[in-house]
Amino acid sequence: MRSSQKRSLPSQTVWLNHAEGVKQINHFGQKRTPFLFITSYDGAKVFAKPLNNLDDDIFYKLENWRNYPLKKRSKTFTFFKSPVDFNTYEKSLNKVLEEIRSGNTYLLNLTFKTPIESSLTLKEIFTYARAKFKLYFKDEFICFSPERFVEIKDNTIATFPMKGTIDANLPHAKERILNDKKEMAEHVMIVDLIRNDLGIIGKDIKVEKFRYVEKIQAGEKELLQVSSKITAQLPEEWKDTLGTLLSQILPAGSISGTPKKSTVNIIENVEDFDRGFYTGVFGIFDGESLRSSVMIRFIEKNNDALFYKSGGGITIDSNAKNEYEELIDKIYLPF
Repeated sequence: MRSSQKRSLPSQTVWLNHAEGVKQINHFGQKRTPFLFITSYDGAKVFAKPLNNLDDDIFYKLENWRNYPLKKRSKTFTFFKSPVDFNTYEKSLNKVLEEIRSGNTYLLNLTFKTPIESSLTLKEIFTYARAKFKLYFKDEFICFSPERFVEIKDNTIATFPMKGTIDANLPHAKERILNDKKEMAEHVMIVDLIRNDLGIIGKDIKVEKFRYVEKIQAGEKELLQVSSKITAQLPEEWKDTLGTLLSQILPAGSISGTPKKSTVNIIENVEDFDRGFYTGVFGIFDGESLRSSVMIRFIEKNNDALFYKSGGGITIDSNAKNEYEELIDKIYLPF
């Protein structure tokens, strides 16, 4: 969806706190005003602005809804990553496993911050990246996400948790990922969590598709990722309380874990960086329907240095080397 109306000049970001953000999104929903919203992982910062007044340095794509022209990459580039060393990663993973053994969590999405270097600017990376969902925000951060959060059409809300990743070029990759007991357990737990989340805001919850496989391009490597589709029916007046509705199901279960409340607390103690907008959510309400995405495959700029944030789900059956390799595999540019 392209905005055909005149856009405003770039301006200083006005971040709303959680309560203000919920109120603003509710207001736009009640007025049926098309708008873009962005929430940080912890919900403490919210951005919500009408599409006809969106700053010139904010660009989005949600499948065929976008506000910028397509452009093919026309030059070579460099890309280097300096991930955390394995020993440091393993220490954090062992802390998570200790919490799992204590019964405080069953699944936790453990993430790290990786310095990267590239000859491309953030805007160039965003423009060239191939992804279903993309966001460029004021030369501060970008994401090129393969993962939907929720979409709402008519009175049906659908969510698509993504759990399970494997190199598509491995022998029998699809069969291996679908038959992996650890990956199956992780996916089942997330589906159960999402079903419970949707039960807070809707009724007639259904798992319409369970563990289907999609191929994505991860730089030079192809990955298979496993998702499910879960739906629920919302009240007729859902647009009038859209901000409240979204706040009740955030943060996304696929990037936090289960049980959600205690797992989020463990994440705060185990991870050594602030997620910020990484693993938050962005979306568009067009006046009638809503599309949104989880902000994974995320790069932020800090004092002209670039950092890539990535991670994966940890269960009692997790293997440290496999999880470490997955974290590194997810640090890529999807060209």
